[in-house]
Amino acid sequence: MAAGPVLCPDEALAYRRSRTVFVPGDGLVLDEAYRLAHLPLVAPGHPDAIPSREGRYYKYGRHPRVVSLVLPVPPGSLAAAPAFVALERELRAAPFADTIAWDVAARRAERRHATLCGSLAIGPDAAPSLSAGQRAALAALGPITVELRGLFSGNVNLGRLYLRVYPECRGGADMLAAIQRIMGRPPTGLYLVGLHALTDHLGPVEAAHLAGMIERWWDRPILRLTVEALWLLWAHDDQVLDGGVLETVPLVGGAA
Repeated sequence: MAAGPVLCPDEALAYRRSRTVFVPGDGLVLDEAYRLAHLPLVAPGHPDAIPSREGRYYKYGRHPRVVSLVLPVPPGSLAAAPAFVALERELRAAPFADTIAWDVAARRAERRHATLCGSLAIGPDAAPSLSAGQRAALAALGPITVELRGLFSGNVNLGRLYLRVYPECRGGADMLAAIQRIMGRPPTGLYLVGLHALTDHLGPVEAAHLAGMIERWWDRPILRLTVEALWLLWAHDDQVLDGGVLETVPLVGGAA
């Protein structure tokens, strides 16, 4: 039987160097980026929510229309994955479960994604124009295998919990980085699916429990997908509570 596609290892990606550093005995403090872009959406009455800041385009968590190229995560496939069900069950039993915005996760379930190229267009009528060459190059890639793993908390936007995307390594190349290069963007090695948002800071016991969960789930596969198309996704907030799919961009149908 033929072996399945090879996935990029941690050493080729940016997850380990981009993860939250948990200090024993300390809590998890929501950072400024999160308190500006996310906390006003998930806990608008929180005293640490930042309504706006000079030089930033967020106002109560909302911003002008932005369109990005993203990797979609089929909600039905994720919800049916036994590992995802187990992860959600563990989160609901965690000592910080009351600080998870479960209602927000439910509202955005149909639009879960990993951003590959953010802010391709900004403005009221934002609609990025992909060149014919870019579309042809994307379509020539063919289906791309990815695997979701979790749980993850990064070193920016402290308060968001994610799943990590491990892309197919084809001929030694990260295939999601290949998409970024086609779009004229530098490769990031960081492809995150927003899963949950916290409504408050975590105390030391809660933070220690989260750190332990991240360690236990680091190498556990959640879901393997074959991606045949990307989305151009528009949104007025970083949770994509107000947003939708502008266009589906195929990764199939081009010349090999």
